[in-house]
Formats: sequence, structure tokens, C-alpha cells
Amino acid sequence: STCESASQQPSSASHSAAQPSLLAFAARRMEWTDVHYRQLARLLSKHTWLWTEMVVDKTIIHTPLLDKHLWFPPEQHPIVLQLGGSDPALLLQAAKVAATYGYDEINLNCGCPSDRVAGAGCFGAALMLQPELVADCMAAIQQGLGPSTLVSVKCRLGVDDDDSYEQLAHFVRVVSTRGGVSRFVIHARKCLLRGLSPAQNRSVPPLRPDWVWALKRDFPHLSFQLNGGVLSSYAVNAAINIDGSSQHAALGPGAIDGVMVGRAGYNDPWGVLSDADVSVFGAASNPAVSRQQ
Repeated sequence: STCESASQQPSSASHSAAQPSLLAFAARRMEWTDVHYRQLARLLSKHTWLWTEMVVDKTIIHTPLLDKHLWFPPEQHPIVLQLGGSDPALLLQAAKVAATYGYDEINLNCGCPSDRVAGAGCFGAALMLQPELVADCMAAIQQGLGPSTLVSVKCRLGVDDDDSYEQLAHFVRVVSTRGGVSRFVIHARKCLLRGLSPAQNRSVPPLRPDWVWALKRDFPHLSFQLNGGVLSSYAVNAAINIDGSSQHAALGPGAIDGVMVGRAGYNDPWGVLSDADVSVFGAASNPAVSRQQ
């Protein structure tokens, strides 16, 4: 049972920090992007933001082995912790604990289609049906963090029959205004909790990346990162610099604020990450010039 990951830019919300304007992120998947994978990814790219596996709030609160779930070596900065949960009180507790580990950003999972997270306990993609609850969860997470820690929500375009652009815009509006969230990572396909497996939900619903540009048009003060169908650092760069003048209502290059690469970053780390620092971030060189190195 797995899920995916994301990207970033400066935020105008209360939890903001100075950063470069365009950042790309590497895969986060349950039981995949553990501390060891992330260390490999960091050897290939110094600038890509890395994501943890999703960690459930109750795990953080009750485990006697916190370091197993939350510890990371300092060289893995910048790094994002993704939380799973739907109870503001529990997420507040978990955020307070996570804050002691020094993550650069805390993300709430509202996009995972797995039956392990979308049914009982109502978190993952099912949370998109309750934007007010998501907003309250995010307000609680921010209460538990210091002012330098960024917060974000990762979601889909919609869930089951609640899949119109108007419903997506309503979700963003409620979560941003009531929850104080300015950063959204959008997996640009809907989720079918009834009828498709988690694996099918990553490929069967059609991609609609134009909706992410539409969100940026309608909410220009918010940060949006595209996830889904981007398979290389060159594709990341192309998406960030897409010419929006004809395709996306006059939104030009740099309209979206970043790109998340999920499974491709895990299945082919060298192919996705080895040139990211140069091709995406404009660095003078990449950390590794060959696989052997």
C-alpha cells in the first residue's frame, strides 16, 4: 500500500521561510522513502526537497521508538514530514513532537487512495470531502509548530463524484482561509475510492494538469505544485517553465511553484535526480558525475 510526493516556493502564510522561488521534490511513499533511500537521493541531489514516508499521528504519539519514524541526518535537509490523521487534537500532539526533530515542512496527506488510509479513521483522499475538517487540522498543526516551519496540504483533484473544478476550488478556498494554508501539492488526477485499487488510482483516472494552472490563476497568492506524470528532472524544468500564454490563460513561465516526482524518483533515482541540481536548480555542477562515484 503506497502513496506519493511533491515541491515548493516562498509562502505568504504565517508559517513561511525565505527560499528560492523554484524547488523540486523527490518521491515519498509508504514503506519506500525511508531514511536509507533519502540518503541515496541526497547523494544525487543537494537541492531537491526530500519527503518522508507518511507517518500516522497516533504512531508518533504512542510509539516507544520515535527515532525509527522521525530521526534523519542533518544532510537530508531540506526535508518534509508527511502526517496522516484527521483529528485536530491528535495532529496537534504529533506536530509538537515532530517539531523537536527540526523538519523544514509538515504536510498533511489528503491524497492517498490506499484502503489503509481512506476508510476507517477517514484520512488520506477521503478528507477532501471535508474541507472544514482539513482546515481545522491544519490550524492545529500550525499551533504545534514553531514559526519557521512551513505547512502544506497534498491532495487530489477530487474524490469519486465530487470531482468538479468548482469543488476543488472550494476545497482550496476553505483550507487556505480557515486553515491558514498557503501551500498546496496537487496530484493532478481524481481519486476513485469506490471501484479502483490504490495502484489503479495512480494511473487510471486521467491527468488534468491544466487544473493546477487554473488554481494558480484563481488563487495567485497561494503556492501550487504539480504532481503526476512528471518523470524526469527535464520534465520538471519544462513544467516549471511552461509557456502559459496560449495554454493557461496567460500564465507565463514560473506560474506554478514547483513539481513533485513520485514513483519515478524511487524506481530510477539516477535517471531522475542525477542532473536535477543543474537542470532544475541552476547549480554549476551535480554532486555525482557517475553511478560509480
